[in-house]
Amino acid sequence: MNLPLPAVCDFSITNVCNAACDFCGFARDKTLAGPARYVDTDAFSRALPILHRRGIRYLTLQGGEPLVHPDVVRLVSQTVAAGISCAMITNGWFLSRYIKSLAVAGLCQLIVSLDSADLAEHERNRGLEGLEGRLAKGIALARECDLPVQASITVNRLVRYDDLPDTLRRLGFDHVSFSYPRSEPFGSTSLVYSEQSHLVDLDREELLDALDAIGRLRKRFTVLNPRASLAEVARYVRGEQQAVSCIGGYKYFYVDWNLDIWRCEAWNEPMGSVFDLDRIPDQREPCNACMMACYRNASMLMHAAVAATDAGRALASGQIGTAVASLFRRSVAQSLWALIEETPRIRRLARSRRQTASTNGLSRRQTASTNGLPASERPANDRAEA
Repeated sequence: MNLPLPAVCDFSITNVCNAACDFCGFARDKTLAGPARYVDTDAFSRALPILHRRGIRYLTLQGGEPLVHPDVVRLVSQTVAAGISCAMITNGWFLSRYIKSLAVAGLCQLIVSLDSADLAEHERNRGLEGLEGRLAKGIALARECDLPVQASITVNRLVRYDDLPDTLRRLGFDHVSFSYPRSEPFGSTSLVYSEQSHLVDLDREELLDALDAIGRLRKRFTVLNPRASLAEVARYVRGEQQAVSCIGGYKYFYVDWNLDIWRCEAWNEPMGSVFDLDRIPDQREPCNACMMACYRNASMLMHAAVAATDAGRALASGQIGTAVASLFRRSVAQSLWALIEETPRIRRLARSRRQTASTNGLSRRQTASTNGLPASERPANDRAEA
């Protein structure tokens, strides 16, 4: 039994950001990122077939702020042409100007960061006056393009969970996911942390209260964090034994603007250059060293299928005891239950993505090449505006 499990990759295409978020090291008023870096477009294109051979079928463009990359539209179209679904996470400042071009290029999902149900608070934390209007306009245009729109919220002291559904609906979000705060530096080039922000310096009880609030929110709005994943993170916060190991370095990867590929953003050394990935083995050492939500959620949902694949390989080599031990574990049951619970949401999102791909595929055939935008319209010209 060898299930063809698709893999996921988060790709930071630049370390530049136009926002000044209190709890992020990429912020424009901080010096952690160093010199401005943008992934080379041609090198990015050469890396995509290598990622595809490794099973990458979902790729999220991130930063920094990905919309400041001067070739971001071409990066999307190259990703889609390589047979990989492309999503993007953005602060939304440049969204209304570029969302139609991104949709035509084949973007399948839009993820927009949000820090508070109070949009005035959100603007202040982002250091982007007028952001609320830009978000509303950009999300409305995304919905006109049939793009599913997800809110991404970092657990922080600005979040009032009871007020979130009204704000999310008013802005036009389809669903929401939550990430968990980090106050220690990553081992990788990722800077999505802050060592000095009071907004994310939460103690154990505050984190556990937040996890409970997210669980309750699922009854009022579509939340993409599975209950089983929330429970696993709660065990991490309480210092209890973890049930599901991370799939980072096996079915989930992080790539940065240097074209280095990492097991995850928290890992302390790269696996190597993405161009060497064909020769780099899967990294399967069990790890539960952090609570990064994207890895936690994917690990929980994929765990049962990974166990089934491992069991099939063990049976094929005559290791019956190993196969049985791989399948009959409490963690596998937890993963199966998470899959059962989340399947309706996953199917709705998949249908939306297929519809978007079909609609935008027609648009691509009806329009001229969208490999890039005229220089006068590229986001780089707008960085001073922020």
